[in-house]
Amino acid sequence: MAAARSLGKPGELVGRYLEQLPFVPTKAQARAMREIDRDLAKDVPMQRLLQGDVGSGKTAVAVYALLRAVEHDGQGALMAPTETLATQHLLGISALCEPLGVRVTQLVNGMPARERRAALGVIESGEPQLVVGTHALIQDAVVFGGLEVAVVDEQHRFGVEQRRALEEKARADGRAPHVLHMTATPIPRTLALTVYGDLDVSVLDELPPGRTPVITRLVPRARRDEVFARMRRLLDEGRQAYVVCPLVAESPAAEATAAESEAARLAAGELSGYQIAVLHGQMPPADRRPVMERFRRGEVQVLVATTVIEVGVDVSNAVLMVIEEADRFGLAQLHQLRGRVGRGAHESYCVLLADPATDDAAARLEAMVRTTDGFELAEVDLELRGEGTLLAARQSGVPDLRHARISRDRRLAITARREAQRHLDADPELSSPASQLMAFEARRLFGADIDWLTRA
Repeated sequence: MAAARSLGKPGELVGRYLEQLPFVPTKAQARAMREIDRDLAKDVPMQRLLQGDVGSGKTAVAVYALLRAVEHDGQGALMAPTETLATQHLLGISALCEPLGVRVTQLVNGMPARERRAALGVIESGEPQLVVGTHALIQDAVVFGGLEVAVVDEQHRFGVEQRRALEEKARADGRAPHVLHMTATPIPRTLALTVYGDLDVSVLDELPPGRTPVITRLVPRARRDEVFARMRRLLDEGRQAYVVCPLVAESPAAEATAAESEAARLAAGELSGYQIAVLHGQMPPADRRPVMERFRRGEVQVLVATTVIEVGVDVSNAVLMVIEEADRFGLAQLHQLRGRVGRGAHESYCVLLADPATDDAAARLEAMVRTTDGFELAEVDLELRGEGTLLAARQSGVPDLRHARISRDRRLAITARREAQRHLDADPELSSPASQLMAFEARRLFGADIDWLTRA
């Protein structure tokens, strides 16, 4: 395994960063920063998973890690799965870092050629800076002059190969970057230990001050008119709202059409006279950006959208979300969507419009009403769906468990991980006869499914 550069102890730059934050970090954030500091002090590449609920302050911790690279004359890069999320990060990180004199460069697909060439030039120069982008960061044309810390946001949306490609960007000089993986989709700790057994895990399990819990209600479709009457009252008070259109299994194109049709219907009906815009994944990024900017500025009162708003949309004045046919959505996705409201000081609401037809659908929606704790919801999801489906949704490229059932065998999973770590400590090269026998048996039982584990 390639060695990383030791970044030593925290310096003056991150000290100023913490002082200028508009809030005092929570105990959980401070704990995660200390854990990252311990990792960065070593020449073994950090491989840490930072998981935290919606609004728990993961970005503040990620920026701390990235600035640790800059204060040691290195570069930090954050890779996000969508341009919407990358743009949101760019705005937030720039606001935090530019007062510190730290340059923030964006690299996404669809940039004008001149801007792209300029961005590629400064990245290759090795100038200490932060780089924020999408999959564009792992294209062949991108050469980092001094990548020391990489952050992969919503990491379960990237395949194993994509994440590895970002890590490889730092290896031109034979060194590996320190890597922080982030997810806002909480998963049960036992499942995290099993799926991400090669990662250390930091958990943000408390919300920063000022965040108000979202009130969630399950409302039958027959009472739809009451819901939109409530929305009109909030809009008249100067607030904003989302309407999320149902998932359409056939195709994203059909989903986009449904969103456009719903926006037109609302504009002619329940929300006549209000400023409405539509946002869906079939729109080119160049068309999506001005819609989001108008919503952020308050020029659009209601955003009718598909799940493209699941992550990366942060408008504190938006206080109501109505999710149409909510029984069509998975629990993790509902929780992510709900996280778009409750981001300011105003009381916020999430309305699940649905008439659940199955026991599982009813259990999902009842759990959403009962709690806003993403970790508790993850446990419910595990019980309802089983870890095989959860793994497929969380992590492209990771095989499902074949024999164990985490919901049944949690203690066994923890014991197995502890024993595996003890064996690795005693035989790190896996050269002993016992290790060779275990490798043979693993291959016999799981075949190509474990190839992803054996790559350097």
